[in-house]
Amino acid sequence: MKRTQSLLDILWTSLKLGLTSFGGPVAHLGYFKNEYVDKRKWLDDRTYADIIALCQFLPGPASSQVGIAIGMLRGGITGGVVSWFGFTMPSVIVLVLFAFLYQSLTIQDAAWIVSLKIVAVAVVAHAVLGLGKKLTPDKPRIAIALAAALVMLLFPSVQIQIAVIVVSGIIGWIFYSNKVESKVTPFSISISKKLGIASLALLGVLLVALPVLARMTENVFVGIFDTFFRVGSLVFGGGHVVLPLLEQEVVPAGLLTSGEFLSGYGMAQAVPGPLFTFSGYLGTMMHGVAGAAVAVIAIFLPSFLLIIGTLPFLEALRKRTRFQGILTGVNAGVVGILLAAFYNPVFTSAIVDGVDFALAAILFSMLYFWKLPAWAVVIAGVVLGTGFAAVFG
Repeated sequence: MKRTQSLLDILWTSLKLGLTSFGGPVAHLGYFKNEYVDKRKWLDDRTYADIIALCQFLPGPASSQVGIAIGMLRGGITGGVVSWFGFTMPSVIVLVLFAFLYQSLTIQDAAWIVSLKIVAVAVVAHAVLGLGKKLTPDKPRIAIALAAALVMLLFPSVQIQIAVIVVSGIIGWIFYSNKVESKVTPFSISISKKLGIASLALLGVLLVALPVLARMTENVFVGIFDTFFRVGSLVFGGGHVVLPLLEQEVVPAGLLTSGEFLSGYGMAQAVPGPLFTFSGYLGTMMHGVAGAAVAVIAIFLPSFLLIIGTLPFLEALRKRTRFQGILTGVNAGVVGILLAAFYNPVFTSAIVDGVDFALAAILFSMLYFWKLPAWAVVIAGVVLGTGFAAVFG
Protein backbone atom coordinates (compact mmCIF):
# COMPACT_ATOMS: atom_id res chain seq x y z
CA MET A 1 0.00 0.00 0.00
CA LYS A 2 2.82 2.38 0.90
CA ARG A 3 4.65 1.64 -2.37
CA THR A 4 1.47 2.19 -4.36
CA GLN A 5 0.94 5.54 -2.66
CA SER A 6 4.54 6.51 -3.38
CA LEU A 7 4.13 5.68 -7.06
CA LEU A 8 0.89 7.63 -7.23
CA ASP A 9 2.67 10.58 -5.62
CA ILE A 10 5.43 10.34 -8.24
CA LEU A 11 2.84 10.13 -11.02
CA TRP A 12 0.85 13.12 -9.81
CA THR A 13 3.95 15.28 -9.29
CA SER A 14 5.47 14.43 -12.66
CA LEU A 15 2.12 14.83 -14.43
CA LYS A 16 1.76 18.32 -12.97
CA LEU A 17 5.24 19.12 -14.24
CA GLY A 18 4.41 17.61 -17.62
CA LEU A 19 1.40 19.92 -17.94
CA THR A 20 3.18 23.12 -16.87
CA SER A 21 6.91 22.80 -17.72
CA PHE A 22 7.18 25.10 -20.72
CA GLY A 23 10.40 26.58 -22.02
CA GLY A 24 12.77 23.74 -22.89
CA PRO A 25 15.32 21.67 -20.93
CA VAL A 26 16.93 24.50 -18.97
CA ALA A 27 13.53 25.69 -17.77
CA HIS A 28 12.60 22.09 -16.92
CA LEU A 29 15.50 21.91 -14.47
CA GLY A 30 14.11 25.03 -12.83
CA TYR A 31 10.66 23.52 -12.53
CA PHE A 32 12.18 20.30 -11.16
CA LYS A 33 14.20 22.16 -8.53
CA ASN A 34 11.16 24.11 -7.43
CA GLU A 35 9.00 21.00 -7.11
CA TYR A 36 11.32 18.15 -6.12
CA VAL A 37 13.97 20.00 -4.07
CA ASP A 38 12.41 23.15 -2.66
CA LYS A 39 8.80 22.07 -2.18
CA ARG A 40 8.75 18.30 -1.68
CA LYS A 41 12.35 17.89 -0.45
CA TRP A 42 12.71 14.49 -2.07
CA LEU A 43 16.42 15.26 -2.41
CA ASP A 44 18.79 18.06 -1.42
CA ASP A 45 20.47 20.65 -3.64
CA ARG A 46 23.79 18.79 -3.73
CA THR A 47 22.26 15.47 -4.79
CA TYR A 48 20.12 17.25 -7.38
CA ALA A 49 23.17 19.02 -8.77
CA ASP A 50 25.14 15.76 -8.89
CA ILE A 51 22.34 14.09 -10.87
CA ILE A 52 22.30 17.02 -13.30
CA ALA A 53 26.08 16.71 -13.66
CA LEU A 54 25.77 12.98 -14.38
CA CYS A 55 23.06 13.52 -16.99
CA GLN A 56 25.11 16.24 -18.69
CA PHE A 57 27.70 13.56 -19.49
CA LEU A 58 25.12 11.22 -21.04
CA PRO A 59 23.61 11.38 -24.53
CA GLY A 60 19.87 11.97 -24.73
CA PRO A 61 17.44 14.49 -23.20
CA ALA A 62 19.14 15.69 -19.99
CA SER A 63 16.02 17.08 -18.29
CA SER A 64 14.04 13.89 -18.94
CA GLN A 65 16.94 11.84 -17.58
CA VAL A 66 17.02 13.96 -14.43
CA GLY A 67 13.29 13.34 -13.96
CA ILE A 68 13.72 9.61 -14.56
CA ALA A 69 16.62 9.47 -12.07
CA ILE A 70 14.61 11.26 -9.38
CA GLY A 71 11.74 8.84 -9.97
CA MET A 72 14.12 5.89 -9.59
CA LEU A 73 15.54 7.29 -6.36
CA ARG A 74 12.01 7.60 -5.05
CA GLY A 75 10.46 4.37 -6.35
CA GLY A 76 13.01 2.18 -8.12
CA ILE A 77 12.80 1.39 -11.84
CA THR A 78 9.00 1.50 -11.68
CA GLY A 79 9.23 4.96 -10.15
CA GLY A 80 11.45 6.06 -13.03
CA VAL A 81 8.93 4.76 -15.57
CA VAL A 82 6.06 6.47 -13.76
CA SER A 83 8.00 9.73 -13.52
CA TRP A 84 8.79 9.63 -17.25
CA PHE A 85 5.20 8.77 -18.14
CA GLY A 86 3.73 11.68 -16.21
CA PHE A 87 6.23 14.21 -17.53
CA THR A 88 6.12 13.03 -21.14
CA MET A 89 2.60 11.91 -21.99
CA PRO A 90 0.80 15.29 -21.98
CA SER A 91 2.92 16.65 -24.82
CA VAL A 92 2.93 13.30 -26.64
CA ILE A 93 -0.87 13.28 -26.70
CA VAL A 94 -1.04 16.87 -27.95
CA LEU A 95 1.52 16.21 -30.70
CA VAL A 96 -0.19 13.01 -31.82
CA LEU A 97 -3.48 14.89 -32.14
CA PHE A 98 -1.71 17.70 -33.94
CA ALA A 99 -0.32 15.22 -36.45
CA PHE A 100 -3.90 14.70 -37.64
CA LEU A 101 -4.77 18.40 -37.62
CA TYR A 102 -1.54 20.25 -38.36
CA GLN A 103 -2.64 21.74 -41.69
CA SER A 104 -5.43 23.76 -40.09
CA LEU A 105 -3.48 25.07 -37.07
CA THR A 106 -1.28 28.17 -37.15
CA ILE A 107 -0.58 29.12 -33.53
CA GLN A 108 3.14 29.82 -33.45
CA ASP A 109 2.63 33.56 -32.99
CA ALA A 110 -0.38 33.41 -30.67
CA ALA A 111 -0.20 35.65 -27.60
CA TRP A 112 -0.34 32.72 -25.18
CA ILE A 113 2.59 31.02 -26.92
CA VAL A 114 4.67 34.19 -26.60
CA SER A 115 3.63 34.43 -22.93
CA LEU A 116 4.85 30.91 -22.22
CA LYS A 117 8.28 31.85 -23.53
CA ILE A 118 8.36 34.77 -21.09
CA VAL A 119 7.34 32.44 -18.25
CA ALA A 120 10.40 30.36 -19.13
CA VAL A 121 12.60 33.45 -18.68
CA ALA A 122 11.37 33.88 -15.10
CA VAL A 123 11.70 30.18 -14.28
CA VAL A 124 15.22 29.84 -15.67
CA ALA A 125 16.38 33.03 -13.93
CA HIS A 126 15.02 31.68 -10.64
CA ALA A 127 16.74 28.32 -11.18
CA VAL A 128 20.12 29.82 -12.12
CA LEU A 129 20.01 32.12 -9.09
CA GLY A 130 19.08 29.28 -6.73
CA LEU A 131 21.67 26.83 -8.07
CA GLY A 132 24.31 29.57 -8.20
CA LYS A 133 23.92 30.30 -4.49
CA LYS A 134 24.38 26.62 -3.63
CA LEU A 135 27.00 25.55 -6.16
CA THR A 136 29.17 28.66 -6.52
CA PRO A 137 29.56 29.92 -2.93
CA ASP A 138 33.17 31.10 -3.32
CA LYS A 139 35.15 33.20 -5.79
CA PRO A 140 37.00 30.32 -7.53
CA ARG A 141 33.74 28.52 -8.33
CA ILE A 142 32.15 31.81 -9.43
CA ALA A 143 35.12 32.20 -11.77
CA ILE A 144 34.56 28.69 -13.19
CA ALA A 145 30.89 29.47 -13.78
CA LEU A 146 31.61 32.82 -15.43
CA ALA A 147 34.32 31.31 -17.64
CA ALA A 148 31.94 28.51 -18.67
CA ALA A 149 29.21 31.03 -19.48
CA LEU A 150 31.65 33.19 -21.49
CA VAL A 151 32.90 30.26 -23.55
CA MET A 152 29.35 29.02 -24.25
CA LEU A 153 28.18 32.49 -25.28
CA LEU A 154 31.12 32.99 -27.64
CA PHE A 155 31.28 29.45 -29.04
CA PRO A 156 27.82 27.84 -28.67
CA SER A 157 27.88 24.19 -29.71
CA VAL A 158 27.36 20.75 -28.23
CA GLN A 159 31.05 19.91 -28.62
CA ILE A 160 32.08 23.04 -26.72
CA GLN A 161 29.55 22.26 -23.99
CA ILE A 162 31.06 18.82 -23.47
CA ALA A 163 34.55 20.37 -23.43
CA VAL A 164 33.45 22.96 -20.84
CA ILE A 165 32.09 20.20 -18.59
CA VAL A 166 35.30 18.15 -18.92
CA VAL A 167 37.58 21.14 -18.23
CA SER A 168 35.42 22.20 -15.26
CA GLY A 169 35.74 18.68 -13.86
CA ILE A 170 39.53 18.73 -14.28
CA ILE A 171 39.75 22.10 -12.48
CA GLY A 172 37.57 20.74 -9.68
CA TRP A 173 39.74 17.61 -9.41
CA ILE A 174 42.92 19.70 -9.15
CA PHE A 175 41.73 22.39 -6.75
CA TYR A 176 38.83 20.88 -4.78
CA SER A 177 39.66 17.22 -4.14
CA ASN A 178 41.08 18.13 -0.72
CA LYS A 179 38.53 20.83 0.07
CA VAL A 180 35.22 19.03 -0.44
CA GLU A 181 32.78 18.13 2.30
CA SER A 182 33.74 15.07 4.32
CA LYS A 183 30.14 13.91 4.17
CA VAL A 184 27.47 14.12 1.50
CA THR A 185 23.81 13.34 2.00
CA PRO A 186 23.44 9.67 1.02
CA PHE A 187 20.68 8.31 -1.14
CA SER A 188 19.50 4.75 -1.59
CA ILE A 189 18.84 3.14 -4.94
CA SER A 190 17.22 -0.26 -5.40
CA ILE A 191 19.10 -0.94 -8.65
CA SER A 192 22.08 -3.27 -8.35
CA LYS A 193 25.42 -2.66 -10.03
CA LYS A 194 25.04 -5.96 -11.92
CA LEU A 195 21.75 -4.74 -13.37
CA GLY A 196 23.46 -1.46 -14.23
CA ILE A 197 26.20 -3.24 -16.18
CA ALA A 198 23.61 -5.44 -17.90
CA SER A 199 21.64 -2.33 -18.89
CA LEU A 200 24.66 -0.71 -20.52
CA ALA A 201 25.45 -3.99 -22.29
CA LEU A 202 21.89 -4.18 -23.63
CA LEU A 203 22.23 -0.64 -24.98
CA GLY A 204 25.34 -1.64 -26.91
CA VAL A 205 23.74 -4.83 -28.26
CA LEU A 206 20.65 -2.96 -29.47
CA LEU A 207 22.75 -0.30 -31.21
CA VAL A 208 24.51 -3.03 -33.20
CA ALA A 209 21.58 -5.42 -33.72
CA LEU A 210 18.71 -3.07 -34.61
CA PRO A 211 20.12 -1.75 -37.93
CA VAL A 212 20.81 -5.33 -39.02
CA LEU A 213 17.34 -6.46 -37.97
CA ALA A 214 15.73 -3.52 -39.75
CA ARG A 215 17.48 -4.38 -43.02
CA MET A 216 16.69 -8.09 -42.70
CA THR A 217 13.00 -7.76 -41.89
CA GLU A 218 12.14 -4.53 -43.74
CA ASN A 219 9.34 -4.19 -41.18
CA VAL A 220 8.08 -0.61 -40.87
CA PHE A 221 7.90 -0.70 -37.06
CA VAL A 222 11.37 -2.22 -36.70
CA GLY A 223 12.64 0.51 -39.00
CA ILE A 224 10.97 3.23 -36.93
CA PHE A 225 12.32 1.72 -33.71
CA ASP A 226 15.84 1.51 -35.13
CA THR A 227 15.80 5.14 -36.34
CA PHE A 228 14.56 6.68 -33.12
CA PHE A 229 16.56 4.41 -30.81
CA ARG A 230 19.76 5.34 -32.65
CA VAL A 231 19.01 9.06 -32.41
CA GLY A 232 18.14 8.79 -28.71
CA SER A 233 21.38 6.92 -28.04
CA LEU A 234 23.84 9.09 -29.89
CA VAL A 235 22.69 12.71 -29.66
CA PHE A 236 24.46 14.88 -27.08
CA GLY A 237 22.83 18.10 -25.97
CA GLY A 238 19.23 16.93 -26.31
CA GLY A 239 16.45 19.32 -27.19
CA HIS A 240 17.06 21.26 -30.37
CA VAL A 241 20.16 19.21 -31.21
CA VAL A 242 17.99 16.20 -32.00
CA LEU A 243 15.92 18.05 -34.60
CA PRO A 244 18.44 18.21 -37.48
CA LEU A 245 19.33 14.56 -36.90
CA LEU A 246 15.67 13.55 -37.09
CA GLU A 247 15.16 15.68 -40.19
CA GLN A 248 18.03 13.89 -41.93
CA GLU A 249 16.48 10.56 -41.00
CA VAL A 250 12.90 11.20 -42.17
CA VAL A 251 12.82 13.94 -44.84
CA PRO A 252 15.42 12.68 -47.38
CA ALA A 253 13.93 9.19 -47.02
CA GLY A 254 10.54 10.55 -48.09
CA LEU A 255 8.82 9.61 -44.84
CA LEU A 256 7.73 13.25 -44.33
CA THR A 257 7.90 16.38 -46.45
CA SER A 258 9.94 19.33 -45.25
CA GLY A 259 6.73 21.29 -44.67
CA GLU A 260 5.22 18.53 -42.55
CA PHE A 261 8.40 18.30 -40.49
CA LEU A 262 8.59 22.06 -39.87
CA SER A 263 4.90 22.29 -38.97
CA GLY A 264 5.37 19.65 -36.29
CA TYR A 265 8.53 21.37 -35.09
CA GLY A 266 6.58 24.62 -34.63
CA MET A 267 3.94 22.85 -32.56
CA ALA A 268 6.59 21.06 -30.50
CA GLN A 269 7.81 24.49 -29.34
CA ALA A 270 4.35 25.28 -27.98
CA VAL A 271 3.80 22.28 -25.72
CA PRO A 272 5.23 21.59 -22.25
CA GLY A 273 7.57 18.73 -21.49
CA PRO A 274 10.63 17.44 -23.37
CA LEU A 275 11.23 18.27 -27.02
CA PHE A 276 11.95 14.59 -27.66
CA THR A 277 8.16 14.09 -27.66
CA PHE A 278 8.36 15.50 -31.20
CA SER A 279 8.95 11.83 -31.99
CA GLY A 280 5.24 11.24 -31.27
CA TYR A 281 4.27 13.61 -34.08
CA LEU A 282 6.77 12.06 -36.49
CA GLY A 283 5.71 8.51 -35.66
CA THR A 284 2.06 9.38 -36.20
CA MET A 285 2.81 10.92 -39.57
CA MET A 286 4.73 7.79 -40.55
CA HIS A 287 2.34 5.09 -39.36
CA GLY A 288 -0.48 6.36 -37.19
CA VAL A 289 -0.81 6.01 -33.44
CA ALA A 290 1.10 2.71 -33.44
CA GLY A 291 4.00 4.45 -35.15
CA ALA A 292 3.88 7.17 -32.49
CA ALA A 293 4.04 4.62 -29.67
CA VAL A 294 7.03 2.87 -31.25
CA ALA A 295 8.87 6.13 -31.93
CA VAL A 296 8.36 7.55 -28.43
CA ILE A 297 9.40 4.34 -26.68
CA ALA A 298 12.43 3.97 -28.94
CA ILE A 299 13.80 7.50 -28.51
CA PHE A 300 13.46 7.46 -24.71
CA LEU A 301 14.55 3.84 -24.08
CA PRO A 302 18.29 4.69 -24.27
CA SER A 303 17.77 7.24 -21.48
CA PHE A 304 16.35 4.53 -19.22
CA LEU A 305 19.18 2.13 -20.05
CA LEU A 306 21.80 4.84 -19.41
CA ILE A 307 20.29 5.96 -16.10
CA ILE A 308 19.87 2.37 -14.87
CA GLY A 309 23.45 1.74 -15.96
CA THR A 310 25.04 4.71 -14.22
CA LEU A 311 22.90 5.59 -11.19
CA PRO A 312 23.98 2.57 -9.05
CA PHE A 313 27.60 3.77 -9.27
CA LEU A 314 26.93 7.43 -8.46
CA GLU A 315 26.47 6.96 -4.70
CA ALA A 316 29.76 5.08 -4.28
CA LEU A 317 31.65 7.59 -6.42
CA ARG A 318 30.22 10.55 -4.50
CA LYS A 319 31.99 9.29 -1.34
CA ARG A 320 35.42 9.58 -2.96
CA THR A 321 37.08 12.93 -2.48
CA ARG A 322 38.57 13.06 -5.97
CA PHE A 323 35.20 12.38 -7.57
CA GLN A 324 33.63 14.95 -5.25
CA GLY A 325 36.23 17.41 -6.46
CA ILE A 326 35.36 16.62 -10.08
CA LEU A 327 31.64 17.08 -9.37
CA THR A 328 32.35 20.34 -7.55
CA GLY A 329 34.01 21.71 -10.68
CA VAL A 330 31.37 20.26 -13.02
CA ASN A 331 28.53 21.69 -10.95
CA ALA A 332 30.09 25.16 -11.12
CA GLY A 333 30.52 24.73 -14.87
CA VAL A 334 26.89 23.66 -15.23
CA VAL A 335 25.80 26.88 -13.51
CA GLY A 336 27.74 28.78 -16.17
CA ILE A 337 26.19 26.70 -18.96
CA LEU A 338 22.72 27.40 -17.56
CA LEU A 339 23.56 31.11 -17.31
CA ALA A 340 24.58 31.17 -20.97
CA ALA A 341 21.43 29.25 -21.94
CA PHE A 342 19.38 31.75 -19.93
CA TYR A 343 20.61 34.51 -22.24
CA ASN A 344 20.53 32.51 -25.47
CA PRO A 345 18.08 31.10 -26.43
CA VAL A 346 15.73 31.68 -23.47
CA PHE A 347 16.03 35.47 -23.00
CA THR A 348 16.81 36.45 -26.59
CA SER A 349 13.90 34.47 -28.05
CA ALA A 350 11.33 35.73 -25.52
CA ILE A 351 12.16 39.34 -24.59
CA VAL A 352 11.77 41.75 -27.50
CA ASP A 353 10.61 44.93 -25.76
CA GLY A 354 10.01 46.58 -22.39
CA VAL A 355 6.55 45.05 -22.01
CA ASP A 356 8.01 41.55 -22.26
CA PHE A 357 10.72 42.41 -19.73
CA ALA A 358 8.15 43.88 -17.33
CA LEU A 359 6.08 40.69 -17.50
CA ALA A 360 9.19 38.56 -16.91
CA ALA A 361 10.07 40.70 -13.86
CA ILE A 362 6.56 40.28 -12.43
CA LEU A 363 6.66 36.51 -12.90
CA PHE A 364 10.17 36.23 -11.42
CA SER A 365 8.99 38.19 -8.37
CA MET A 366 6.08 35.78 -7.96
CA LEU A 367 8.56 32.89 -7.83
CA TYR A 368 11.35 34.49 -5.83
CA PHE A 369 9.61 36.80 -3.36
CA TRP A 370 6.06 35.47 -3.10
CA LYS A 371 7.14 31.80 -3.41
CA LEU A 372 4.22 30.92 -5.70
CA PRO A 373 4.30 27.42 -7.26
CA ALA A 374 5.50 27.18 -10.85
CA TRP A 375 2.13 26.03 -12.21
CA ALA A 376 0.47 29.16 -10.77
CA VAL A 377 3.13 31.33 -12.41
CA VAL A 378 2.46 29.60 -15.75
CA ILE A 379 -1.25 30.44 -15.49
CA ALA A 380 -0.50 34.00 -14.38
CA GLY A 381 1.94 34.42 -17.25
CA VAL A 382 -0.59 33.34 -19.87
CA VAL A 383 -3.36 35.55 -18.42
CA LEU A 384 -1.15 38.63 -17.96
CA GLY A 385 0.64 38.11 -21.27
CA THR A 386 -2.60 37.85 -23.20
CA GLY A 387 -3.88 40.95 -21.44
CA PHE A 388 -0.68 42.89 -22.13
CA ALA A 389 -0.88 41.89 -25.81
CA ALA A 390 -4.44 43.17 -26.03
CA VAL A 391 -3.57 46.50 -24.36
CA PHE A 392 -0.12 47.21 -25.84
CA GLY A 393 -0.64 45.41 -29.13
